[in-house]
Amino acid sequence: MIDNDKPETAEEAVAEELKGVPEHFLDGGDDADEDEETGGVEEALAELREDLEKAKQDVLYAKADAQNVRRRAEKDVADARTYAATGFARDILGVADNLGRAMEALPAELREDEKLKGFVAGMAATQRELEKVLGQHGITRIASMGLPLDPNQHQAMMEIPTEDQEPGTIVQEMQSGYMIKDRLLRPAMVGVAKKPD
Repeated sequence: MIDNDKPETAEEAVAEELKGVPEHFLDGGDDADEDEETGGVEEALAELREDLEKAKQDVLYAKADAQNVRRRAEKDVADARTYAATGFARDILGVADNLGRAMEALPAELREDEKLKGFVAGMAATQRELEKVLGQHGITRIASMGLPLDPNQHQAMMEIPTEDQEPGTIVQEMQSGYMIKDRLLRPAMVGVAKKPD
């Protein structure tokens, strides 16, 4: 008796055996799917590495910015401490100027007068004390007479024709200039030599 349920050829027999196996295992694309999965993983890994490098750069930039802000704040605090008296110093320079003018205006005979000697000595002591206090706070007088004009420290108010000095040399000081530490507090107002016409 012949069993009609048995496959007649080997191909039919193999087909019969593989009936329960899912089709994606049978199509021969196992390697392609695996390559596709591996390619996707590699691509995702490359993106993650790129994102990590970008994040590292962002952190470095943020640290640098924070350090710059900190340095700038420290400099601002130091400047505020160093130059806090600038406004007051400008105002007090007018007092120093007037005291100096008063001392210069005193004639020599009055300086020698016995009745005024105490007064003159008191004014001179006040002038010295004022100069000392200004110096303690970093306020120094700008040298002018006989020097070439420096536009960073001097303000030329007029030109004076003379043959005694080189053109551009300061020959007169109308008002003293001052520095506070390394900054200009007030420029010296000066007259500058020029060649006579």
